[in-house]
Amino acid sequence: MSLLKLACRSILNRRITALLTVVSIAISVALLLGVERIRVEAKNSFTNTISGTDLIVGARSSGINLLLYSVFHIGDATNNISRETWEDIASDPTVDWTIPVSLGDSHRGYRVVGTNTAMFEHFRHAGDQPLVFANGKAFSDLYDAVIGADVATELGYTTGQSITLAHGVEMVSLQSHDDKPFRISGILQRTGTPMDRAILISLQGIEALHVDWHNGAPPIPGLTVSADKARNLSLEPEAITAFYVGLKSRMATFRLQRLINEYPQEALLAVLPGVALQQLWQLVGVAEKALLGVAALVVLAGLTGMLTAILTSLNERRREMAILRSVGARPGHIFFLLMFESLFYALAGCLLGNLLLYGLLFVAQPLAQGWLGLHLTISLPGLFELGLMIAIITAALLLGLFPALRAYRNSLADGLTIRV
Repeated sequence: MSLLKLACRSILNRRITALLTVVSIAISVALLLGVERIRVEAKNSFTNTISGTDLIVGARSSGINLLLYSVFHIGDATNNISRETWEDIASDPTVDWTIPVSLGDSHRGYRVVGTNTAMFEHFRHAGDQPLVFANGKAFSDLYDAVIGADVATELGYTTGQSITLAHGVEMVSLQSHDDKPFRISGILQRTGTPMDRAILISLQGIEALHVDWHNGAPPIPGLTVSADKARNLSLEPEAITAFYVGLKSRMATFRLQRLINEYPQEALLAVLPGVALQQLWQLVGVAEKALLGVAALVVLAGLTGMLTAILTSLNERRREMAILRSVGARPGHIFFLLMFESLFYALAGCLLGNLLLYGLLFVAQPLAQGWLGLHLTISLPGLFELGLMIAIITAALLLGLFPALRAYRNSLADGLTIRV
């Protein structure tokens, strides 16, 4: 009988213990590869929060701060940009389109973003995905609003419903624009980006809310401007918070960026979204590395369980080893049997772990897409994942050396007679 067949029969003879060992390693492998898959997809989703935009322009500050308030709607700008400056840069021959962003108001903790219809035409995320409506349409009236998927889900809003916006970004604001209610004209499909938690209205809508405000102070009683009267006023914005820029050719990106950063009329900053997102990920990506480390420790615990199972069975198998010696097996053959057992556990655990992972991915993919806006790709393992599995198999073989060497020494000491 060949050594390989003998090793397989030995494992089959202890099938319950072997099965439990394989399952424990499989769960560990599935966890490790699952965390790695989620880590990669989360990073891709993060870096694809905004796509197809060549530059983001705002008041001079840090690039990360500009990215936070203009894309993630976190924090506030150090200053606004005048309409003349925005229109001047937008008129550059290399500029294809611009999307203005105006912040300042909120609704029950969700940021209100003033913009124009260019947002629905040119904004892209996750590569080249546009904003798509789950219900309704883009704003067309002065008091129309488009809400993100999270706003609709968490607040239970539907199209046609009226909402009241408030000044500032607090959850509960004492300065409500209750005299100018907005009607929900559309609800966006989930994107997995900050757009899910935004309320989009027109720039003119932002101006209408504050037409009777002066220097940031609420209107004086008796001097308010009604919603109907505001329709007849000039509501072109004097300033915006930031704007996105799309170029006709990316060859002009650095030239226009330098021109904006050296703009003489205002202190401006233009950043490349991809670069700023990578910088921000370096700050917030520590948690995913820690999670990957925890998963690696779980794999180590599974392999340690394998080592414990093999070591525990050695004393029970000394009679088996003696019988093998009596039929001509050498100590080296005993060593091979134990090493093959470790290799079998690692290979079977990796295979079963992958099957378990892909089964979970098939179940979790639509749930993650619908609830989190996170797309989990179901594809063959990448190079890094293959490297992780090779590392697991190598670690199993290294750990398998301990029981294999012990069995080797026992077989030399026992010979054909078991020594207790």
